[in-house]
Amino acid sequence: MENYNAQINILVKNLEKVIIGKRAVIEMMIIGLLSQGHILIEDVPGVGKTILARSLAKSLGVEFNRLQFTPDMLPSDVTGVSIYNQASREFEFKPGPIFAQIVLVDEINRATPKTQAALLEAMEERQVTVDGLTHKLPKPFLVVATQNPIEYEGTFPLPEAQLDRFLLRIKLGYPRPQEEIRILEDQKFEHPIHALGSVISEGDLNKLGQLVKDVFVSPLIREYIVEIVNRTRTNEDLYLGASPRGSLALFRTTQVLAFIRGRNYVLPDDIKEMAPYVLAHRLIVNPEARLNEISPTRIVLEILEQVPSPGGDEEGFK
Repeated sequence: MENYNAQINILVKNLEKVIIGKRAVIEMMIIGLLSQGHILIEDVPGVGKTILARSLAKSLGVEFNRLQFTPDMLPSDVTGVSIYNQASREFEFKPGPIFAQIVLVDEINRATPKTQAALLEAMEERQVTVDGLTHKLPKPFLVVATQNPIEYEGTFPLPEAQLDRFLLRIKLGYPRPQEEIRILEDQKFEHPIHALGSVISEGDLNKLGQLVKDVFVSPLIREYIVEIVNRTRTNEDLYLGASPRGSLALFRTTQVLAFIRGRNYVLPDDIKEMAPYVLAHRLIVNPEARLNEISPTRIVLEILEQVPSPGGDEEGFK
């Protein structure tokens, strides 16, 4: 385990050559990847969302594609299309940009619901269906979608069913002044992403994906997860709480977080750290609470304060 944990640290440090001062965000990207989930980044333009996804792809040595969603985009622009080949007198499938291992979907809420639905199948089933034929997507497969939380004109808000398909929702935020100065220095001649190389093999990445599943989650921690999720279903400020998919997401992501921290067992603090990223985007605040500017993240944090944390020393969770 120590050898593979060291590989994750190498991967994090490689990404930090490009993404300055955002170690927590980098770890969330790795957690999403190893949990075999997808990530929604909700932040303002220019903070490095595209560079983050590209840097991860380069560090892993995998294929990267970027999709800029627009209102006139068709499902076939995402999945691909069948074209008639006159020479062979047969239809040939031309794969769309979704056929990559890391796919950045920029401004996902600008596409129509029909195009969003095509992406949804790819995310959930890891395959696309065109003209009745199913085509498997490559492994690993990670969708990193972005949306601007400020500008909503001309957008199609993601339905709850699609938001629930995202394992994590994260934000990058602005860099601190000293970090921004370093960004200016690092990009004086060229962008550091051009010098970024692969630091982990596909075989080791697959092995990591298996190892994180062996991280022990004690019965007390499982009960803690279920109690937190259940509180979202009975909270008076929420119209809709988290589904069992939310419980599973919290379970899987905390396994990866514990592994990154060098442990083969999950602690209550892991649950507290991951819950806002995993649960907040799955909740719908009722109109009255929304008028009082009560956010889903605030509700998750309040629930974490209310639910008693499993007691005992660290040995009790091994």
